[in-house]
Amino acid sequence: MRAVSRGARYLVTTDRGDGAGRRLARRTGGLLLGHGLFALLLLGACGLRWTAIRGFPSMLLFGDSPTYLRTALDDTPSQLRPGGYSIFLRLLRPFHDFTVVLTVQHALGLLAGTVVYALVWRGVRAAWPGRIWVPGLVAAPAAVPVLYDAYVVQLEHMLLSDSLFTCMLVLGVAVIMWRRRMPWWAGALTGLIFSCAALVRSVGLPMLAVALVCMAARRAGWRPVAAAVGAAVFPIAAYMTWFHSAYGTYALTSTDKIWLYGRTVDFAKCTVIKPRPEVAILCRDGLPRDPAVAPAFQALWGEDSGFAKLPARLYDPQANELAGEFATAAITKQPGDYVKVIWRDTFRAFEPGRAPYPTPDTAAEYEFPVGASIRDREAVLGRMYGGSSAAARVVEPYGQTMRDYQDWAYLPGPALGAFMAIGLAGVLLRARRFGGDVLLPWSTALALLVVPAATADFDYRYVLPAIPFAMLAAGLTFAFRPSRRATTPAPEAAKVSLLKAEPSPAEGAPASAGGAINRGPEST
Repeated sequence: MRAVSRGARYLVTTDRGDGAGRRLARRTGGLLLGHGLFALLLLGACGLRWTAIRGFPSMLLFGDSPTYLRTALDDTPSQLRPGGYSIFLRLLRPFHDFTVVLTVQHALGLLAGTVVYALVWRGVRAAWPGRIWVPGLVAAPAAVPVLYDAYVVQLEHMLLSDSLFTCMLVLGVAVIMWRRRMPWWAGALTGLIFSCAALVRSVGLPMLAVALVCMAARRAGWRPVAAAVGAAVFPIAAYMTWFHSAYGTYALTSTDKIWLYGRTVDFAKCTVIKPRPEVAILCRDGLPRDPAVAPAFQALWGEDSGFAKLPARLYDPQANELAGEFATAAITKQPGDYVKVIWRDTFRAFEPGRAPYPTPDTAAEYEFPVGASIRDREAVLGRMYGGSSAAARVVEPYGQTMRDYQDWAYLPGPALGAFMAIGLAGVLLRARRFGGDVLLPWSTALALLVVPAATADFDYRYVLPAIPFAMLAAGLTFAFRPSRRATTPAPEAAKVSLLKAEPSPAEGAPASAGGAINRGPEST
């Protein structure tokens, strides 16, 4: 009896083990079927960034880079740009290694692509619950431009705020979209993320407004919206207090109106706006224009800039106020021209090719370089921050691999326009639900294209943060629920249909006493 009992226990244990093994195999197979394609894409994206780091072991520097480095080293906010990215660099400063900064920024790019995939996958999965392979088939391609665009990878390699800014916006959008019913703490987290993004790049402030409007459209409720507004106040107020301690004014920068002035010089005519003499020094009428240089760039940084007549140029206390007065007059007296330049530069993002804009030198800095070079000012600040890792180096053949890759592997302007059109279709198809889940990412992508064109100037670098949201909106457009027509008739309809199909007793069919047709015994 004991032997029989032991054998029985063994058989039961074996059956349980086999059942657990089958469940594990099913789960593994389900994961591979559902996410295998994206896993391969993510692995390839990691390899691409590893190649970039091998080819260019240090950061690629841009004209804005010294400003960020100086703020990170001096703990003094910049007058030109918000210092959120400098705070990020400050947090990584203990490593004294630019390779660490590179790795973190590339990881942020991978995270942004993964979040885009996850949001599209969840949306399509809810629409197609019985098709485990469909969500991955839709979501994985949506993440490809975010993970594989060569200019996105190159931007992650630069000492610039764009990668951090983009990832923060993606995370903020994900918090809003993750739950159908948004709790108040998610609203607070949303406000915190978007306000911190505004401290990384000032264009984040309009993105916060877009997020709040879309939260209201999603009927998130007053508690999450109020929590978002309340949480957004604290980081911005804290930064403005820091700025006040350095410059005596509560602001994020002291140059916001200067960038708007640069926008308006593209069309402003002083014969129309008639500025007062103090402001007239900023007029560009009659001055020669370099066709290879954007008007805004020439007006701000050129040798004939009106700010050159001020003691401290752009940093002069009068500069921002004079620029604001000029820009306001130009917009109010030439509104049609202002709308035209916004329209032109917004749709420039959808044109094929990449023109050398705003200057040929600026466009060249968006390419992986052939040789290693660094300006003296950048070299000093770089060594102070990253020591020997600041030395510019290009390691072949990895550098050539990335240069060859960048020649063809990027999202063309017409393709971006097509994805924006798909997203717009998704919004219109969900008009009864105020655009549904597509509204927020599509509106964010549109705002990221329009706001720089309205407040500063066009730059291909400003287009790249819109890519994740354009792809997210396009992917979610396909997350629609197909019409589920009943394959079996309703009970009442079935009863009527059955009665119509059955022969009556008058037609010779035998009936039982209960009135039902006597079909005889069913076969087994």
